[in-house]
Amino acid sequence: MTQFAIIAALLIVVVAAFLLPPLWLGLRSKSKADRKEANLAIFRDQLAELSREKAEGSLAEADFEQAKQELQRRLLDELEPAADDGIAPVAAGPSRKTAVAILLLLPILGLLGYGMLGNPKALDPAQTAAPPQMTPEKINEMVASLAAKLKANPDNIEGWLMLARSYKSMGRYDEAIEAFAKVEKAINDDPDQLASYAETIAMANGKGFSGKAIELVERALKVDPKHGHSLFLAGAAAMEVGQNMKGIAYWEALLPQVEPGSDIDQMLRSGIEKMKAGK
Repeated sequence: MTQFAIIAALLIVVVAAFLLPPLWLGLRSKSKADRKEANLAIFRDQLAELSREKAEGSLAEADFEQAKQELQRRLLDELEPAADDGIAPVAAGPSRKTAVAILLLLPILGLLGYGMLGNPKALDPAQTAAPPQMTPEKINEMVASLAAKLKANPDNIEGWLMLARSYKSMGRYDEAIEAFAKVEKAINDDPDQLASYAETIAMANGKGFSGKAIELVERALKVDPKHGHSLFLAGAAAMEVGQNMKGIAYWEALLPQVEPGSDIDQMLRSGIEKMKAGK
């Protein structure tokens, strides 16, 4: 904010330095007067040259008069005001009211223009400061704070789900399972949460899908037979126990939902081929 204000003030000072003196002091352009003076000087020099040539005898009297008249005619053409001027030129006087008005309006109009076309939030250091770095310690503090709040408010379903997802992403699977169990009845019709719960159980025991994990996946597929995450888990579970036909059916049903040629598409097709080959 301070740097922006300094730069803006300098710009206003520079603009004012060019605009205000002519208005305050009543200065006007000297270009026309200068041109007239230059033309008169040229006329005098040329007339003096003609007179010198006449005196030396190199220019006849008749030629001298003709050249002199031509110089006078050209000088009159230069010095006569344009026919459409209408009025005689008047020297400009000081316009101090205009100068003061410009001095006051420059910063006001600048701020208004920036407010409409710029980004005022960019002037607030709080808006432009980089967010604090999220360290593992900070994450642990936030998760611990959420867990403490849920003990005081155990009916907060969204809070328990958030805590379960946090524990899962941190690899704290047993604690994630406990958090999911708190709201198991509430997510009975939510295939997304049921599949995530089942995956957490499988990751916690380290032995793949069995028991509770399979029950949760089957429950999710009853709610939504085309649920992608549940179809993937069901196919993986079937492959683990050698139920290749079921695994093929689950993954073939999933194929239309994935991008052709993607990593998941290639992995599914490779798995299907292996199951078809009985491997």
